Amino acid sequence: MRHIISILMENEAGALSRVAGLFSARGYNIESLTVAATEDASLSRMTLVTRGSDEIIEQITKQLNKLIDVVKLIDLTEGVHIERELLLIKVKAKGEERRNEVKRLTDIFRGHVIDVTDASYTVELTGTGEKLDAFISTLGKDILETVRSGASGIARGDKALHI
Repeated sequence: MRHIISILMENEAGALSRVAGLFSARGYNIESLTVAATEDASLSRMTLVTRGSDEIIEQITKQLNKLIDVVKLIDLTEGVHIERELLLIKVKAKGEERRNEVKRLTDIFRGHVIDVTDASYTVELTGTGEKLDAFISTLGKDILETVRSGASGIARGDKALHI
């Protein structure tokens, strides 16, 4: 089963390496990883997506909690949460008909054209992984380049990951 684990950790050199090393040493895969500083410059928030049985995820969270850099963590998939991903995609857009088609698809998926050249459009799109997958498959073979952020998530309601 897919799990989104959100970790509040010390914003120090080597912290990310220790988390990645924990996964590597145990043979677990990280499907996506997003890390950035929080409103408190001494803390970072890491969101990672992994797959495993409940027992494996329990083992992972226990091991993560043992790391000195980890302040607090939560498995977002245990409750209601909001999940988003960012996609930047460069698409062939040569000729008026193709340009109109790419713009129409971008509008349907509520994206934004953020760069235009004579031969391409670069589109920014946010949403669930499924939404981004659908947009990519709709564009087909005209994709020049794709960049995805991986999932970021936050619990709904009053539940919050903080010290």
